[in-house]
Amino acid sequence: MKLIIAIIRPFKLDEVRDALTAIDVEGLTVTEVKGFGRQKGHVEIYRGAEYSTTFVPKIKLEIVVEDERTERVIETIEAAAKTGKIGDGKLFVIDVEKALRIRTGETNDLAL
Repeated sequence: MKLIIAIIRPFKLDEVRDALTAIDVEGLTVTEVKGFGRQKGHVEIYRGAEYSTTFVPKIKLEIVVEDERTERVIETIEAAAKTGKIGDGKLFVIDVEKALRIRTGETNDLAL
């Protein structure tokens, strides 16, 4: 099993969720986060005054999938989240040692 962590633009969330639903991804966790990468923040205008923000709002998705589905999920997220501009985000893939569905006691792939 793999944990896929995707950091994406907030306005891309619905597109990514719809694309994942279309390939039968049944669960994901969404968190509102802030951070910066190469863009180092951005400039905003509030009531006519310009100011820079160090951290850019992003959405963090966490999805655990079976090993054989990993590449398809990655490709789907990339296609749905991509704008082609700086700040599109990042994807990370981490091995998951064990999963447990608390309600039923199912483990690993059955727990997903």
